[in-house]
This record gives sequence, structure tokens and C-alpha cells, in this order.
Amino acid sequence: MNMEAFILGCGGMMPLPYRHLTSVLLRRDGDLFLFDCGEGTQVSLRRLNLKWKKISAIFISHTHADHVTGLPGILMLSSQVDRTEPLYIYGPPKIKEYVETSRKVLDMYINYPIVVKEITAPCIVHTGEDYSIRCFPLEHTKTCVGYTLEENDRPGEFNPQTARELNVPCGPLWSKLQHGEEVEASDGKIIKPEMVMGEKRSGRKFSFVTDTLYKPSIIDEVRNSDLLVCEGMFEQELLDQAKEKKHMTAMQAAAIAKEADVKKMCMIHYSPRYTDKELSILLEEAKSVWPSAELSKDRMHIEIPYVD
Repeated sequence: MNMEAFILGCGGMMPLPYRHLTSVLLRRDGDLFLFDCGEGTQVSLRRLNLKWKKISAIFISHTHADHVTGLPGILMLSSQVDRTEPLYIYGPPKIKEYVETSRKVLDMYINYPIVVKEITAPCIVHTGEDYSIRCFPLEHTKTCVGYTLEENDRPGEFNPQTARELNVPCGPLWSKLQHGEEVEASDGKIIKPEMVMGEKRSGRKFSFVTDTLYKPSIIDEVRNSDLLVCEGMFEQELLDQAKEKKHMTAMQAAAIAKEADVKKMCMIHYSPRYTDKELSILLEEAKSVWPSAELSKDRMHIEIPYVD
């Protein structure tokens, strides 16, 4: 099962000619999840030729303009196709008012169900057959949350040699064992799945953290992420300004990645004070703490493979 992230916009505060506002699309086979929806989200979706009409849920970190101004366009865009599936929107208090007011003021034509759920406490907000999406508190100038998508553990690897030794013939019985069912061997013995299956293997984990002060609690929430997309808005010289505005520096983002033992971390939500060339300042500082740190860029594609 493929999992991949697309950085639709990596800027903070205001869009630039070469940098849209923060938005990340996560694709997990047929499921598409959008994390934040800044101005320019539609443009990147079009340029990447992504099937935006299959977005099933949108997760908003907070209701500052640079994280939600692309949302009305997405809602109207989704009415241009024959959509019957509901679109779920999750976010802190005020997200429901924002959606309802936008629909009313813009006189939107919406031909599909929109379900808005406001988050009031850390919890699992969305689930599928084999994954869950959890929110957790951040600390910004207004209520703000981060998100993690975590897959359930996968079954261990099937051992065909052991199955043969236990007199289970190749065929449908092997498939039943791999799906957790007991079977009867050719000699009449009952064979349980754990007799031929290895240890369970971890699923993958994606984490999205933006617009927050550095908080040690974030480390536990994003621990062991296969991909962490994390705000690194300022250089360390502007730490006082970051604290005042309740944002993080690149070095703080790298410290979270290091302490949380993530496999890959890309920074996002850069201050508009930095041109693309000047982002090297943030990258160098982050790498001084965690050498694997990376910068995200608009329309960047990131594979999230299984690690066995």
C-alpha cells in the first residue's frame, strides 16, 4: 500500500510569487487527506494533477487566515463533479463558523454532504479500517492542534517452509492463515496463524506540526514518525521574535526530530522574510542539530515507504 505526501504550499503569513501558503496532501492508496488549506492550494493540486475530488477529509490546525483561505475554493471546486461521499472537516473551535459563514456569504453551490467536527481535546478524530488520525494540542496565539496519522501493526511475514513442515498444502489454506484463520492440516492437526507467521510489523506514521511554541510534549506525540512535517519559521537569532509570536525556529524543529527519533523531517511554514535562496540559513541551523533535516518546497513529493 503506497503512502506519499505532497507539499502544496510551504509558506507562512503571506503568499509569495514562488511560495504558496501552508498545505500538505497525504495520499494513502485511494484515500486523500488534506492538512491545512492555505491560499494557493488549488493551484498546486492542479499543477501536480492530483485527484482533488477524492479528498475525503481536511484537517485544519487553526483558523488563522494563512491556513484556511484556500478552503472556500476547495469546497466550491468539489461541487464541479458528481460527488456523493461526505467531506469531513476537522479543526479547533471557529472552524465550523468559518465554513458556514463562507458558504452563506459566498452563496456556495454545494451538492454533497459537508461534516464539520470541532476539536475540544486531544483525541482520535478520524479512523479507517487500518489507521487512525489523532490530534494533540500545540501552543499558538489561538487554539491550535497538530495531527498524526498512524497505521495499525501489520501481520508478520508468512513462513512457507514452516507451513509445509506442518503439512499445510500450498493454496487456499495458506491464504487463510495469513488472514488470521486457523486451518486443518492434511494430517488432521489444527494449525494456528501464529505457528507460521512472524512477529507483527509496525505500520507507518505521518505527523504534521505547525504554528506553535516549542513544547516537549510534541516529542512524544510525533515519536517514531516515518515523516514529520514541522514548522521551522525562523533562524535562531530571531528566537525572541519566535517566542513572542509563538512559533518555532529551525533548530527547535530539528531538536524535536532528533529527540522523537523520526525517520524523516521536512520543515515548513517559513517566514516571508526568507527568499528561497535564504532558506539555506534555516537548513544549516537545523542540520547543526539533526543532520538529516530537510527543507520542504512547493509541489515537493515525498514517498513514505514501509520500514521492516
